[in-house]
Amino acid sequence: MARGKNKRRVDGWLVIDKPAGITSTAVVNKVKWAFNAKKAGHAGTLDPEATGVLAVALGEATKTVPYITDALKAYRFVVRLGQATNTDDAEGEVIAESGLRPMDAEITAALPQFTGDIMQVPPKFSAVKIDGQRAYKLARDGEDVALAARPLWVEELVFVSRLDADHVELEMTCGKGGYVRSIARDLGEVLGCFGHVQSLRRIWSGPFETEDGISLELVDELAKTPELDSYLLPIETGLAELPELTCRPEAAARLRNGNPGMVLASDVEYGEEAWVSCDGEPIAIGIYRAGELHPGRVFVAPDP
Repeated sequence: MARGKNKRRVDGWLVIDKPAGITSTAVVNKVKWAFNAKKAGHAGTLDPEATGVLAVALGEATKTVPYITDALKAYRFVVRLGQATNTDDAEGEVIAESGLRPMDAEITAALPQFTGDIMQVPPKFSAVKIDGQRAYKLARDGEDVALAARPLWVEELVFVSRLDADHVELEMTCGKGGYVRSIARDLGEVLGCFGHVQSLRRIWSGPFETEDGISLELVDELAKTPELDSYLLPIETGLAELPELTCRPEAAARLRNGNPGMVLASDVEYGEEAWVSCDGEPIAIGIYRAGELHPGRVFVAPDP
């Protein structure tokens, strides 16, 4: 039997409240199996021990993944003061320690230097590629990993609470490619006490929030039943950051064939990226020019 022959078409987003101890890829595979879906992917990896919002795209929704990956995301995390680890989180080996414990005011005063446009060096144990190989693989093999600093936009980094002498809780909103582990490591260095991430939870990602999420236990319980479909969010949820245009059926046919199509009047500016719908169905994403949308990504029409 051909692989995938009996898979069904499922289009939309499922938001998982990811538990600790599982990879993002394993979550996607579980969701794909539960829906018996042909195609699935996620919008932004969470480390295995991290929890929170993991948005899984199914079917045609995978075409909107880049817009979630590029969107702002928010994390609440606990920094363990006084220790540095080789992985910059609690899973790693302690490589340096300090008895110094900064006051809350000192921590708060240090946070602004990690906001705005910053340069950040990813953790050595990360998925960043070096000469075609993942950094974490090289690090596990004992190689000396030197990663270049990368630009990152940090919208906000705030002090939430002091849990005890060794632990502080922070919240960060940042753009694409941010490593919370690097923030904890670098903050510890600035404060002179070392630091690493003790726990991490993503509380929202683009338009998706914790409240939208369901547990993997519920996915297991409802696997391959119609009830699971009721938790799907529409494809266009992933396009919340783009303006929407509408068109008539004849233009929708042209757009779905990859040709420019006329759209109804709007205030979208010339050259701006937008998406277009017809009778409530997403048709295409593209560039608006003089009354037409020039499609870049086209959505396949729903099964009859």
